[in-house]
Order: sequence, then structure tokens, then C-alpha cells
Amino acid sequence: MLLAHRGYDADWIRELARQQGAWANIPPKRNRRDPICFSPFLYRARNLIERFFNKIKQCRRVATRYDKLAANYLAFVKLASIRIWLRANASAP
Repeated sequence: MLLAHRGYDADWIRELARQQGAWANIPPKRNRRDPICFSPFLYRARNLIERFFNKIKQCRRVATRYDKLAANYLAFVKLASIRIWLRANASAP
């Protein structure tokens, strides 16, 4: 599923997502003539994704991309994600 902002409402983006096997849930622009399938309920999940990326970028190493190799950068993004997940699911004494 592709969740995107209204600014990405273009037929070629929707077609590209469909070719990749994804469903594009993008709110239609106000000037769109033909109706499209859009779920406001699923679109609410975009907020969670945006907040997750904001938390990831709190790690300076991720925000400035110190790592030169993509594999090292991805590994640190995974470590930062695990750290966020552990903090969120830590049991309080």
C-alpha cells in the first residue's frame, strides 16, 4: 500500500504503484474529474509513519548520514528502530 500526500495525486504515480503490485491510497486533488478509490480510514495510518520517521531522525547518525555504505546506513536505521520499539514496549516496574 502506498500512502501519500494529496500533492502526489497523479495518474502516472498510481499506475507505477499498480505495476509494482501496490495499491495507492492518495487523497484526490480538488480538481480531479474522475472519481478514484480512497479510504480515509487507511490514510490515518500515514500519521504513524510520519511520526516514526521523525523519531528515527532524532538519531544524529541517521539524520546526517555519516555512513558511506548503504548497508551500514540501513543497519543503523534498523538499530534505531529496535531502540524505539524497545522504549515503546518497555514494561514499567
